[in-house]
Amino acid sequence: MNPAMLIPMLLVLAAGGMIALQAPTNAILSKAGGSPVLAALISFAVGTTTLLLVWLASGNRPRPASFAGLPPYAWFGGAYGALYVAVAAYAAPRIGVATLITIGIAGQIAVALLLDQFGALGLPKDPINLGRIAGALLVIVGVVLVRRS
Repeated sequence: MNPAMLIPMLLVLAAGGMIALQAPTNAILSKAGGSPVLAALISFAVGTTTLLLVWLASGNRPRPASFAGLPPYAWFGGAYGALYVAVAAYAAPRIGVATLITIGIAGQIAVALLLDQFGALGLPKDPINLGRIAGALLVIVGVVLVRRS
């Protein structure tokens, strides 16, 4: 393995663990506030504040003009995350965190394979092949095993 890939991989592993923590904490907010949408709103407000403070500390100050030529779809990343957080706050107490996460990962892999296949959203093309399909099927088997156990 390329040593330069180790740090990003460890960061993704830690961030993935945080996603598992996020669902039950947002479910607590949802129960208290009576709404998974309100829980997501609170979660994103805290996240936005955190990101603002980290960004301010970074000293990075891009010019507004650098955003002018972006395609419209570049602005929707937050909407995808907001929908996921609200759905997770709703679903976690009903199906459990392990099932939520494994089904979510199956969805991520399915969409990722399609994005890679077509080189969508500016990504390099990485065609679907037998190994990638086998990996995706193993994840689906994992979803079934986690849910039935």
